[in-house]
Amino acid sequence: MKKETRPDFSKKLEKKRKGIDLIDQKLLMLLNERFCIALEIGKMKKEMGKKIYDPKREKEVLERLNQKNRGPLKEEDLKKIFRTIMKACRRSQR
Repeated sequence: MKKETRPDFSKKLEKKRKGIDLIDQKLLMLLNERFCIALEIGKMKKEMGKKIYDPKREKEVLERLNQKNRGPLKEEDLKKIFRTIMKACRRSQR
């Protein structure tokens, strides 16, 4: 098998990085969309006299996401990422 030359490797690396950049843009857009919905939910909860933090709901979200996870993302990392997202959403609801 022929070893790749540096320019070939660099081009492939750059292409992969551009792919990651595109995914990051999409993630940012989706996170902002999630935050907008969380803000609406926060307003509704306040009007209903409910607490912002709902540990039962967050547990359900994490379990559902873990069941749908089909990639190399480990359960522990998935939970850390989404706990951080949910915590930031809660802060925005206050």
